[in-house]
Parts: sequence; C-alpha cells; structure tokens
Amino acid sequence: VQLQASGGGLVHTGGSLRLSCTCSASVVSIGDMGWYRQAPGQPREFVARIRTDGTTDYADSVKGRFTISRDISAVYLQMNSLSPEDTAVYYCYTIIHLLTNWGQGTLVTVSS
Repeated sequence: VQLQASGGGLVHTGGSLRLSCTCSASVVSIGDMGWYRQAPGQPREFVARIRTDGTTDYADSVKGRFTISRDISAVYLQMNSLSPEDTAVYYCYTIIHLLTNWGQGTLVTVSS
C-alpha cells in the first residue's frame, strides 16, 4: 500500500491550503482515513479522521478551521485560517484490514 501526500507549502497567517493524499490500495479495502501532524521537536498529534460512513473527528485545535473529506481512494484536508501554530509535517494515514498505513508527509509552513 502506498500513500502519496501533496499540497503542503508556505503560506502567511490567515491563509489556506488543501492537502491531498491518494492511496494505491484496493478501494474495497480502505477503512478510516485521516491526518496527523508533527511540529519540530513535538510528538506526532492527531488532526482529523473520516470514517467509511463519512463521519468525522477533529482535534480541538483545528475545529472550525479544517475540513476533512474523502473520495473513492483519497483523503483531503482543507485548512483555513492558518496560524504559525499549524506549522508541521502533515502525515496522512489509512487503516486497511486493521493495519495503519502512513504517507511520507508534506510540510506546511505558516509565516507570521
């Protein structure tokens, strides 16, 4: 299984970015999908999750600003009202047959 994340970059405070992550696995195998992030010197932290039924969960720090969505084999993260505290490497993941698969990460940098 391969996950390819893209969409990171440099934005100013208040700006927006949309992250994408495509999965090479068979569609029928893909379960929950989501995003974590890791800021420099910090542990990896949960950002958002979307289940196969479309229900979602968000970290409190991103509620109201980030929106997760998915289609047949990809997951997306629309990030609005970005702040320097959102600067991190963002990792997508998917759960397939109870195993978690990770993408390579995409860097998001928010300048003040």
